[in-house]
Amino acid sequence: MAAARGFLGTPYRHQGSRQGVGCDCLGLVRGVWRTLYGTEPEAPGPYTPDWAERADGEPLLEAAARHMPAIAVDDALPGDLLLFRWRPQAAAKHCGILDAGGRVIHAYEGHCVVSSPLGPAWRRRIAAAFRFPE
Repeated sequence: MAAARGFLGTPYRHQGSRQGVGCDCLGLVRGVWRTLYGTEPEAPGPYTPDWAERADGEPLLEAAARHMPAIAVDDALPGDLLLFRWRPQAAAKHCGILDAGGRVIHAYEGHCVVSSPLGPAWRRRIAAAFRFPE
């Protein structure tokens, strides 16, 4: 949690992944991963803001599954990764890290990295949950 909370207030920057400099939601997870493990397991490559609308399959979900154990959403604990989809048939496009107190830490486009309440509107959009490796 300390690694994720260290990103709070970091400005939103598409494709960024640096604490205090700028990151998007994937960059937040990448930056936390680097803090925990030193190097990233794979590079995401360049992506456009509308990548999920143009992608086939579930690239974000599949990438998470390659490197992190999936867990039941109801079993998620603070520090676990949550993936969100905006529409039922759309690919998961947003990610955040579950925070204590029913909140989620995520990079919010047009804002910065924040800890937001994980209210009903967010909960119904959760597509999957993953645990960072031990």
